[in-house]
Amino acid sequence: MNGIEVFDGHNDAVQYISDYKPGGRDFLARSEAGHLDLPRAIEGHLVGGLFALYAYPEHKPENDLTQTSDGYEVRYAEALNEDYARRLIDAQLHAMNGLIRRSDGRMRLATSVDDINTARASSAFAVVLHMEGAEAIGPDLDYLHVLHAAGLRSLGPVWSRPNIFGYGVPFAYPRSPDTGPGLTDAGRSLVKSCNALGVMIDLSHLNERGFWDVAALSSAPLVATHACAHALCPSTRNLTDRQLDAIRDTDGVIGFNLAVYDIRADAHLDADTPLDMVVRHIEYLIDRMGADRVALGSDFDGTVISRHIRDASGLPHLFDAMRKAGFDEPTLRKFAFDNWLRVFGLTWPS
Repeated sequence: MNGIEVFDGHNDAVQYISDYKPGGRDFLARSEAGHLDLPRAIEGHLVGGLFALYAYPEHKPENDLTQTSDGYEVRYAEALNEDYARRLIDAQLHAMNGLIRRSDGRMRLATSVDDINTARASSAFAVVLHMEGAEAIGPDLDYLHVLHAAGLRSLGPVWSRPNIFGYGVPFAYPRSPDTGPGLTDAGRSLVKSCNALGVMIDLSHLNERGFWDVAALSSAPLVATHACAHALCPSTRNLTDRQLDAIRDTDGVIGFNLAVYDIRADAHLDADTPLDMVVRHIEYLIDRMGADRVALGSDFDGTVISRHIRDASGLPHLFDAMRKAGFDEPTLRKFAFDNWLRVFGLTWPS
């Protein structure tokens, strides 16, 4: 096993921690459930990551998946009520702050590159707050400023549903990500405000027209925290070559999503997906975008990943497979850590 240090661009662990969810996992204790907790992060040489605050539907959708002869389609999710979403985000923010306090210095909130490096130097795990979908933010954007003051440094304007800022891309395969309208006027104001505050804009769940709207407006590098290549797996959640080129050309980064159904050409939900298939997808992205533009955005606790990785503790298996495929050590370090720190440095005020 190698000891390469890793910063991860996306996880959904907040939804499952005991500080937020009664009966949930104690993030400070090793569990066999899900993908991520602090002991397994340490075993996998994770030194930090973006933790997603996310407002889930008030009522769980039923019978929203349709299997087709060659793929699948998930019924487009409904918009959320702003007050409901804000209650959830407030509760998750409170839970994360409580977890960090409870960790006795083993975890630290990071709002700058210096904070991440300081945590790393002291063997503390760096937590960067991200919000996946801006339903909790009203058109006046006041709550954006509240969240920024509380430490939020990354924001996806939409999840895969509509809101006042734009239109998330529905889940479907095989399908183009060009599924409907892009940003609204409120969405354009949100992008400008994020740029002014130094909040990174995540394009992961935005449809293609919304992507190009952000590209035309934003003064920051383009970033997708967890996505894959549409050329290899034509799901709506994946990015076309033209979108990948735009990220490359703005000095941005794509966080490679470990979701097997966005890696595999057949989009099958198959945890037996071999690591060489995972590595070939990474290789495609690096060949297209360059070694400085591709990082890890695991989507831990939010998806199905290869059983050969299994959870955060298995990340060394991925890096070993990349090494065997011919990736050199500088490229591995960029993918594992350096590329996220570079794009944070270009996006967040110093």
